[in-house]
Amino acid sequence: MSSTEPSGSVPAADFRVALGKFAAGITIMSTSQDGVAHAMTANAFTSVSLDPPLVLVCVDKGVRMHAAVLDCGYWAVSVLSAAQQPIAYRFARSGRDLYSQFDGIGTTAGPKTGCLVVDGALSWLECRTWATYDGGDHTIVVGEVLSLGNGESTADGALVYYSRGYRELPGDRA
Repeated sequence: MSSTEPSGSVPAADFRVALGKFAAGITIMSTSQDGVAHAMTANAFTSVSLDPPLVLVCVDKGVRMHAAVLDCGYWAVSVLSAAQQPIAYRFARSGRDLYSQFDGIGTTAGPKTGCLVVDGALSWLECRTWATYDGGDHTIVVGEVLSLGNGESTADGALVYYSRGYRELPGDRA
């Protein structure tokens, strides 16, 4: 390698700060393993394709959600409203008790997969794993959308993550 080629290595802290300047929506991803619901907060979520309808989410290989979602093959994503910030904090915290993590949070079992969707979310999608790809310390999980729903109100703002914190993106106020 010549000295003029980039090395591809940047300090993790600098990388995190740079990506923190990219605003991203906040979602809760859920699945089930051995009859137990698993969930995590995810901002690494995006659409991939309209035909077929595909989305992706990135899951840290070091968390218990990783094995659960790969084992189950079905999962749901709930797009959080600004009012649901406490839910985002709850599911971003590692080491939660699996059996009480949804206590006090309204959920509904998705009609196709049974994976939990968060009541009051701006929208939700149920997915079947289409493909997985190695992404360093994460796995990129691509899902085929099997069903979806949209919240009733367009006045609710979206919850986004920007510059190391949660922020509100205002909704329609008309």
